[in-house]
Amino acid sequence: MSESVLAERGGVHGFPAVLTNFIGRDAVVGEVVGLLEEHRLVTVTGPGGSGKTRLAGQVAERAASRFADGAWLVELAPVADPGQVAAAVTASLGIQEQPGVPAELMLAKVLARQQVLLVIDNCEHVISAAAQLCAGLLAACDDVRVLATSREPLAVPGEARYRLGPLSLPGDDTESEAVALFADRAQRADARFVLDEVTGPEVGRLVRRLDGMPLAIELAAARVEALGVRQLLGYLDEVVGFPDDRFELLAGADRLAAGRHRSLAATVEWSYRLLDEEQRRVFRRLSTFPGPFTLEAAAAVAGADSGPSVLYLVDCSLLSPPRAGADGRARYQMLETLRAYGARMLAEAGEGQDAAGALAGYAIEVARQAESGLLTNSPREVAAARWLDAEDAMMRWALTWALEHDPAAAARLATVLGWWWRLRGRLASQYGLLGEITARTETGSDDWCAAQLWLSRAATQHREHTAALEQSTALAEAAAARGPCGALADGLTMRAIALVNLDRAAEATDEARRALLVAREAGDRAAELYALGVLAAATSRVGDLETAVQFARQATQITDGVPGMHVRWVGYVLTNILIRAGDSAAAGEVCAAMLARARDAGDVTNQWKLLPYMVTVDLHAGRIGDAAAHLREGLQGCQRAGIWSTLHEYLGCCGYLCAATGRPAEALTMWAAHIALLGPGQAGYALNFGPYWVEPLRAARQKLGPSRAQAAEDRGAAMSLVDAAEYALTLIAPAAPQALPAGLAALSARERELVALVARGRTDAQIASELSISVSTVRTHLDRIRDKTGCRRRADLTRLALQAELADMPSGQSPGGIHGQACPQRPRQRKG
Repeated sequence: MSESVLAERGGVHGFPAVLTNFIGRDAVVGEVVGLLEEHRLVTVTGPGGSGKTRLAGQVAERAASRFADGAWLVELAPVADPGQVAAAVTASLGIQEQPGVPAELMLAKVLARQQVLLVIDNCEHVISAAAQLCAGLLAACDDVRVLATSREPLAVPGEARYRLGPLSLPGDDTESEAVALFADRAQRADARFVLDEVTGPEVGRLVRRLDGMPLAIELAAARVEALGVRQLLGYLDEVVGFPDDRFELLAGADRLAAGRHRSLAATVEWSYRLLDEEQRRVFRRLSTFPGPFTLEAAAAVAGADSGPSVLYLVDCSLLSPPRAGADGRARYQMLETLRAYGARMLAEAGEGQDAAGALAGYAIEVARQAESGLLTNSPREVAAARWLDAEDAMMRWALTWALEHDPAAAARLATVLGWWWRLRGRLASQYGLLGEITARTETGSDDWCAAQLWLSRAATQHREHTAALEQSTALAEAAAARGPCGALADGLTMRAIALVNLDRAAEATDEARRALLVAREAGDRAAELYALGVLAAATSRVGDLETAVQFARQATQITDGVPGMHVRWVGYVLTNILIRAGDSAAAGEVCAAMLARARDAGDVTNQWKLLPYMVTVDLHAGRIGDAAAHLREGLQGCQRAGIWSTLHEYLGCCGYLCAATGRPAEALTMWAAHIALLGPGQAGYALNFGPYWVEPLRAARQKLGPSRAQAAEDRGAAMSLVDAAEYALTLIAPAAPQALPAGLAALSARERELVALVARGRTDAQIASELSISVSTVRTHLDRIRDKTGCRRRADLTRLALQAELADMPSGQSPGGIHGQACPQRPRQRKG
């Protein structure tokens, strides 16, 4: 994604466009919404085809306004590996995976400050992993609630379970929902269909025969034009005795739904049997797709002549109608229940391996075509990246399959995806995968060299600089036997980057010069551009800023036939050097141009790097409002996307902003937090802004005096990264910092104490332990506080505490005491 989708506020996110009416179950929606008000985890259970996903979407629509950060859909159906459940959630929320940080911890860290409803759909095939993730999130994120759908409960303490029953049938006390659904869908299939005294009783018998199961009813209604209701009943009777062991996997733990499973099995079976042999073959092979697919993709997997069959399967409701993906292309999708049946039929026909191989081959071809756009400095780069965004599920599946069956193909695929991962800020999270791929690929081969380059790049982003040096050295040594070539130039360039990061700048300069000579001799413009950029960075680190600027400007002249990511990165390097050289005007021009290009391309890697420099040049030019806006954009974007490794740079910029606006104590606090959070051996990065910080830092200390300056710096040095970021956002809020919420004065001493504990990152259970009260009492207090102050999120309460100087307020007990845990609630069982 080009930026964190969590930057959007409220509403529903990730849910597909609804193309049909939601029929009935209004009372059920209300009951589930009510359960969400009482419980933090609600699981809607029921057999496949009972309408759980559609119901969850309706519940989200109704409940979203109660969550400041909205309702977000997480679709687990394409996730085959339980170990990828957390990664699927982070991807759905637009949270960037970070080097060395498990996805579960990243989620908890980001969501701890959000008020959000997670709708996690189709948990049954990864039930243990989904349950473990939900339990962890609920323990760490007090303002997160989860609505899960599954064929069996998650069995997590505090879970409220809602068993979804069938639609109401004729003869019930209310109007039949099942009949209404059939009539609505039948009229879509056949505009001449009417529900009258003749068809009405027949439809009643049919929906009873189908046990009120929504998917079965929709499949039957799709056939009404061709067969009529009476003939539909006859076909259903023909297959009533068909063994439904094929649907045993749909039952899960809900043994009470066995009758409904038989009805669904019969309906899907006769829908399949009504197809001709070619349509059946296409249906089986399309079940291989883990997510949405285009007609072109269908042709690659199911045959060049599969188009008419695909369209017919849509008419029969065996495929969902096409919806536009991130790239604008129309894509079809098979419901998970039907996909499970299709996969079983595919295996029985002995076609599974052939279909999987065809899909993997198609995925590699898509990646190869996208690569031609990603490697350009043109609008084609944007289109190519969006294409891969839309094919994410297929690419994940193809990598997993290829790694097991064809490691060389996995290497080729990863080499192309590396550009996309880097663009979207996901490269560091692929470090382990790239290591596994290179280990399984023949050392020294073309595929190995290409994958090894991306492994060293991922190691660099992973901050494994020693490993990056070893990997790039191995690449350079393997490529040296080929003579001057792009692979050798790339290996030498990556060696130079590793040496810079290891504070061996003189060696890095020599290595970058070698890389530049090889690139020019090989005629590789992209390698030449990158080598020049690295040479500029290395030269600046040895103190020769004038020569470094010259190298960087040479690099900016290379724009044709090279990747846009390289061009923008060189702009970032040039901006850095110009700032350090004191040329703010030139730095501002370069930075503004590169930042605009990064935004247009969805290049989050360079976007978050460039924003701190934009703040610096804004402040130097006296554009206080622009600086605050850029700083707010960067802080909020990194915070919501979980890009914690870049946040410290924004803290330093916030200090500079505070100094420029006459707040010396806050400036020293932010600078101290920035330096402390850089970690051992990293303080040298603060020199990036040295020419602009030295004088304001001296002036702030002088104005405050030694004791007050030391107190301000001590406060910053003691801050956690999360608290420092929240404090920075308070300092740059559009409204005047002095304008405290009107309800603050109405808070009692105990309520102020709770706000202070929230600001320190305590969970509800930890607060309860420290204050010797129950968790429910803590939540009641927090609800009252929210009503009085209007602060809905924990992040809002943290900012309030920092703004009102409550964060340092002593609590009733020492924070070192034993932290309690939320009392588990007994699971509630309701029937729909």
